[in-house]
Amino acid sequence: MTLSLPTKRGAARERILVQAETAVLEKGFAATSIEELIAGAGVTKSAFFYHFRDKNELARAMMERYIAEHDAMFADILRRADELHEDPLHSFLVGLRLFEEMMSDLPGTHPGCLVASYVYQDRLFSREVRDLTLQGFLGWRELFRSRLSAIAAIYTPSVEIDLDDLADMAQALVDGGIVLSRLTEDPQALPRQVRLFRTFVRMIFLPQQQAS
Repeated sequence: MTLSLPTKRGAARERILVQAETAVLEKGFAATSIEELIAGAGVTKSAFFYHFRDKNELARAMMERYIAEHDAMFADILRRADELHEDPLHSFLVGLRLFEEMMSDLPGTHPGCLVASYVYQDRLFSREVRDLTLQGFLGWRELFRSRLSAIAAIYTPSVEIDLDDLADMAQALVDGGIVLSRLTEDPQALPRQVRLFRTFVRMIFLPQQQAS
């Protein structure tokens, strides 16, 4: 069997993307220059333009990479949760607990949200990049929504609630938790928000005497 090893060109492309994501999360896409990315990634200008025709193509590649990484992260967390508990509600609660633990090392495990950064500066990007960003968000909404639907099929919610809104709440608290963590310089701000969401989900789907 032949192993597929990363090429030097592939390694250079990845270094550029890593450098670009770090810079964009720190100061925004508009303030990130190609020149600083070239210097930071240790590549030539011709090497940069070999991989990316312009900044918009770089933006698209960054978002594709970000979505793929987060798809893989969520898939791994949910797989591990399913292995620990077959019941859809308890599996989801376990998954939230695993995510909480992962986010306890901010900013190391999650330096920021590229989707939020793009949305704040959406006029800088092409329609293609904006659509890609939206597709990533909708994909994560559907992931959470499908889990919540499976829960609601077994556990009747104790209050009237829109499952799409509940799925969106999960993403909103992550972005808000990152902002809160940075603003207050409290790395545990986001984990606490995830813990509260976990408690909220329990209160919705479990009888009051079981939700403690």
